Amino acid sequence: MSNTKHNWTKEEILEIYNKPLMELLYEAATVHRQHHDPNTVQVSTLLSIKTGGCPEDCGYCPQAARYHTDIEGNDLMTVQQVKAQALRAKASGSSRVCMGAAWRNVKDGPEFDQVLDMVRTINKLDMEVCCTLGMVTENQAKRLAEAGLYAYNHNLDTSEEYYKEVISTRGYEDRLQTIENVRKTNVTVCSGGIIGMGESEGDRAGMLVALATLNPQPESVPINALVAVEGTPMEDQKPVEIWEMIRMVATTRIVMPKTQVRLSAGRTEMSREGQAMCFFAGANSIFAGDKLLTTPNPDVNEDMAMFQQLGLNPQKAFVKAPQPKTVEAAESQFQPLGEKPKWSRPGHTIDRNEAAKQKTGVVSKQ
Repeated sequence: MSNTKHNWTKEEILEIYNKPLMELLYEAATVHRQHHDPNTVQVSTLLSIKTGGCPEDCGYCPQAARYHTDIEGNDLMTVQQVKAQALRAKASGSSRVCMGAAWRNVKDGPEFDQVLDMVRTINKLDMEVCCTLGMVTENQAKRLAEAGLYAYNHNLDTSEEYYKEVISTRGYEDRLQTIENVRKTNVTVCSGGIIGMGESEGDRAGMLVALATLNPQPESVPINALVAVEGTPMEDQKPVEIWEMIRMVATTRIVMPKTQVRLSAGRTEMSREGQAMCFFAGANSIFAGDKLLTTPNPDVNEDMAMFQQLGLNPQKAFVKAPQPKTVEAAESQFQPLGEKPKWSRPGHTIDRNEAAKQKTGVVSKQ
C-alpha cells in the first residue's frame, strides 16, 4: 500500500520551500534515501527529431515559429538517423532516449507512423524510450504504448494561474487531459516545469500542487531553469540562482518521494558544487548531451567526470518499471482513427509574446 500524500496544499508546499536551507536539505536527503539509491542517477539523452516551426506561442520557447530566433528547423528525422543517435547515447552511458517534436499535438498519418517505428526501434535496443510530441488522444497514447513507449513527457510548465502569462494558444486543462490519456496505458508519465519565467514562489508551489495531487504522481518530474533565448519573449529574464534550484529540487523530492526528479535545462549555468547539492537534495536524473532540443547542455564527458568525482553511477534501464513489449505495426490492435480533437485555444493575448512576435530581423548570437 502506498503512503504517498496526494492532498498537498499550496500553503503546505510553500512552508516546505521556505524552510531554513540546512533543514530543508536534511529532510529532502532523508526522504530521498528512503526511496532511492542516493548514488545512482538516471541519464537520458534528449533528441530533437523535428525542430522549429511550432505554431504555439510559449513565451520561453525558441522553436515557436512566430518568434525571431536563430533556430534552424528540420523535418522529421529518419528511423535510421534516430537509431544511430540512440546507439551513440547508449555507448555514452544513457539508459533512455527522449524524442521531442515541435508539434502542438499528434496527428494521425505517416509522420506519427514514423515516430512509432522509432519507438519500436529504440525499445529493441533495450533502452527506455520517451516521447514529447504535444497533446495526444487516448487512442494515440495506446498506439505509442503498443509500440513499446516507456514514458511520455508533457510538462505543466508552471501553475495554472501563471500559465496564462506564458502561453495563450492552449489551455492548462489540455495538458492535464493529455496526462490522463497517457495514464490509460502502461506508459509512465514525465511532467514538470520551468522556474525563472517571472513567476512567484506561490506559482512554483502551485505547479507542485498540480503534479503532487495527481494519483499516481508522475514517475519523472523535470525541473528546468529558464534558458533565456534571444528573440523569445523571455529573453531578458534574469538567470535563476542556484539556491532557487536547490530549494525547488528539495521541495519536489519531499512532496513526491518516489518520483525521479530530473535536473534539466539550465545546467550549463550550474557549477559542479551546485549540481552536487541538487543531487544531495534529491535530484536523481539528468539529461546528457550537448543540447536539450535547442539550448546548450553540458558535454557528456563532462557529466561522466562529475559522476566519477561525486561517486555517482548511471542507472540501468528498466529499474523503476519493466521493459514494455513491442507490438509490430502489422499486429497492432489500435488503428489510426483520423481524430480531430478540439484542443482548446484560450484566445487571450500576452503582451510580451505579442511584442516578440512583432520584432523583425535576424537574431545574432554572441
